[in-house]
Amino acid sequence: MTVLLVDSATIRLDGWCAVEDAEPLLRLLLEGPGRIVDWRQCDHAHTAVVQILLATRATLMGPPRGTFLRSLVAPAVERRAGP
Repeated sequence: MTVLLVDSATIRLDGWCAVEDAEPLLRLLLEGPGRIVDWRQCDHAHTAVVQILLATRATLMGPPRGTFLRSLVAPAVERRAGP
């Protein structure tokens, strides 16, 4: 599984996160407000997963390992921190 609850405060995204990972990610974020998403081992994330990160304004521990995520997605996620 690529979405893992590491401890009560941290969700880890590993490898290639597919569309099927969006629902478990959202569930874990809703069950534990304030959880941090560690995506340092994430190579690829389906747009549904990225949308969850954007919509929930999750705090991310990164940068992600994937080049596309690091260069294009991470800056967009960081900018969404405003109102």
